[in-house]
Amino acid sequence: MKFLVTGSSGHLGEALVRTLMDKKHEVIGIDLTPSDFTNKVGSITNRSHVKKCMKDVNVVLHAATLHKPHIATHSRQEFIDTNITGTLILLEEALAAGVKSFVFTSSTTVFGYALMPPATAPAAWITEEVVPIPKNIYGITKIAAENLCKLFYRNYNLPCIILRTSRFFPEEDDKREVREAYDDKNIKTNEFLYRRVDIEDVVSAHLLAYEKATDIGFACYIISATTPFTKDDLQELRTNAASVLKRRVPEYEEEYKFRNWKFFPKIDRVYVNKKAREELNWHPVYSFKKIIENLKTTDDIRSPLAKIIGSKGYHDTKFNDGPYPVE
Repeated sequence: MKFLVTGSSGHLGEALVRTLMDKKHEVIGIDLTPSDFTNKVGSITNRSHVKKCMKDVNVVLHAATLHKPHIATHSRQEFIDTNITGTLILLEEALAAGVKSFVFTSSTTVFGYALMPPATAPAAWITEEVVPIPKNIYGITKIAAENLCKLFYRNYNLPCIILRTSRFFPEEDDKREVREAYDDKNIKTNEFLYRRVDIEDVVSAHLLAYEKATDIGFACYIISATTPFTKDDLQELRTNAASVLKRRVPEYEEEYKFRNWKFFPKIDRVYVNKKAREELNWHPVYSFKKIIENLKTTDDIRSPLAKIIGSKGYHDTKFNDGPYPVE
């Protein structure tokens, strides 16, 4: 199999290339930034470059994007050029080259305002049925790119799978009040309960997606760690989340007490991965319970792959308040 991986110098791109190479596949890595995992330096908005890279490719894993943190440093037009036009060029050239499956890495950010229920409402139960309400240019362009994938399946029968991934970046939290109130490892461990996923599990979802794309045709999946919470917990999660956690995962208390950690007093959403588990037969390894086990034995919450990839950051610019300004 010959793969084209876009964004191959980034967090996910490198993880995908590493994994595919370990499996002895031929991989073409495209990125603007040179790296050991990018053998075709250039832009996905450059059609002639993409066309050359697409030769004899069987599968496209499209991870390249301008991310939410780039809102601070890039124009809306640059987001449109990269995230929408770049995706269109890749789809057109994939179709022309006879590519068998196209996997697009999207983001749970697309849900936007749907993740923000009124103060007295239950936490939002986020499945693929929830209608996205993007709140920034990043979300808008990801939704547009998703719709291009759907168009190319419906009109041209190009199998396309969309993976809406939750947080897997290792950088510190973007909100100052959260950074000041919690240890960084505490924050990320908490998030595995409702809005985070390990990069090793993200990679496994991509590999299953390309394998099943021709049978599925088109589908969109939420890729996030399996939550222990249920719909019955949603109201209490807005007022006393720690009591819900104690009920669902009582074994967490000893480790949190040892570390002087705490869970957030309330949460506003829960990402649900049921569809991906059922239809892709995806079995994410890094649940909250698994993270607690890792803390006890290795004092680390990361998978082996996450440790290798490390932290890449998003900017050369150093900001005064946090990893990047919050819009």
